[in-house]
Amino acid sequence: MSENKKHTDSGIEIKTVYNSPDIPVTGNEQPGIFPYTRGVQSDMYRGKLWTMRQYAGFSTAEESNKRYHYLLSQGVSGLSVAFDLPTQIGYDSDHALSEGEVGKVGVAIDSIEDMQTLFAGIKLEDVSTSMTINSTGFILLAFYVALAKQQGADLKKITGTIQNDILKEYAARGTYIYPPKPSMRIITDIFEWCAKELPKWNTISISGYHIREAGSTAVQEIAFTLSNGKAYVKAALEKGLDINVFGKRLSFFFNAHNNLFEEVAKFRAARRMWAKMMKELGATDEKAMMLRFHTQTGGSTLTAQQPLNNISRVTIQTLAAVLGGTQSLHTNGYDEALSLPTEEAARIALRTQQITAYESGVVDTVDPLAGSYFIESLTNEVEQKALDLIAKIDALGGSVNAIEQGFIQNEIARSAYEYQRQIESKEKIIVGVNKFTIDKEEAIPAFKIDDSIRTVQSEKLKMLKAKRITLNAERCLQNISASAKDGSNLMPHVIEAVENYCTLGEIADTLRKVFGEYK
Repeated sequence: MSENKKHTDSGIEIKTVYNSPDIPVTGNEQPGIFPYTRGVQSDMYRGKLWTMRQYAGFSTAEESNKRYHYLLSQGVSGLSVAFDLPTQIGYDSDHALSEGEVGKVGVAIDSIEDMQTLFAGIKLEDVSTSMTINSTGFILLAFYVALAKQQGADLKKITGTIQNDILKEYAARGTYIYPPKPSMRIITDIFEWCAKELPKWNTISISGYHIREAGSTAVQEIAFTLSNGKAYVKAALEKGLDINVFGKRLSFFFNAHNNLFEEVAKFRAARRMWAKMMKELGATDEKAMMLRFHTQTGGSTLTAQQPLNNISRVTIQTLAAVLGGTQSLHTNGYDEALSLPTEEAARIALRTQQITAYESGVVDTVDPLAGSYFIESLTNEVEQKALDLIAKIDALGGSVNAIEQGFIQNEIARSAYEYQRQIESKEKIIVGVNKFTIDKEEAIPAFKIDDSIRTVQSEKLKMLKAKRITLNAERCLQNISASAKDGSNLMPHVIEAVENYCTLGEIADTLRKVFGEYK
């Protein structure tokens, strides 16, 4: 790229100045009206602020529960649960492969008892809970539903989201268990069951976040994410589900990086693209065409060098998400390149959202950047580039085929390599990393997780198995196996199993025997 040319992070060339001819003719688009480029509500944040979430989960359910109570006392309006790796890939804490990982990157949840402890003192009817869980999402949802029933909650009022997006696991993240086709079947079972029993629950959060963390560009993030979304919709339609019913419960999860204007353009373009896509797939209900999304600030943009600089980065990313019209937001702690966030870092991250909401004025009018020559032009360019990429995926037979052929993985890897090359050649400046460095870094207190947690969890599992009625547990697991084979909906059997104290690992293993494991 020549010296005097400027480009966004997706390689879109930026002109020195933009004027009225650069604005595409889009008709007079309005917020709350198809194709929702300007927002899914007509009054956006004047009516209701985005949900301020803080992603938290570590160690045991007891420890995480303390953090949740602290965050609720500080003004969060929704909880967001991080699970440890064994929980994410269907192993109980006492499994040999869990060693060294229990409670490390999230909370360990092995049974309904852990779920009871995790939400002790919290009424599930009163909070919206987002759970970042994919291959075992159906089991964690079963735990949550079983707990809600124990609390006497009205399931029709329970709100929240499970991530449940397995396609991006194959493409970018890696915490899959079963092959793609049975995984898609589990997801459509969840769509079908929730439509009847848990109508306010977001059954999937189609995630661009991890695609971006793996090194994709902003354009690739929305192209691959919306393409995955299309695959889920088609799978549900093939099962005979009503797009106007399940379409309302689809949500998205995007990343916010530092290139402020490209990020805002990305969010606006994604809304327009999804609305048109859903209309083409047969949606007629307006709510089924609306792209609603949660945003998390960019973990991969945080630096271990001069970590306090990350507060500024998170602030820019918060603005990008809010100016782009997010429905919900998690802001990263400044110390997350070093460890799980300390309580202080989590509080500053939450305050960043609150200052943006209450002091900046950006919430006072809807889509404040609309009509900017630059933003409108960039929204169009991002959309066009993403549509070109989706056309390539469609030509390969859609997302599942494109992943099986390695196309999406290779595209992400190429972008990640190019980004790293630009940092090393100093074409791209990262403050404190390849410019404006200091000789001596100040020590930041890190949050440490104790390895003894595995022993604690294993002891709990031993007690759970000793007191349950073994015959009931075995019967429940046999029912899951039979359901997996005969194609009936798995969810009622999984809920019954967790109520009879079957563990996460036992349920995941039962399905491993039927579906096999994806290698």
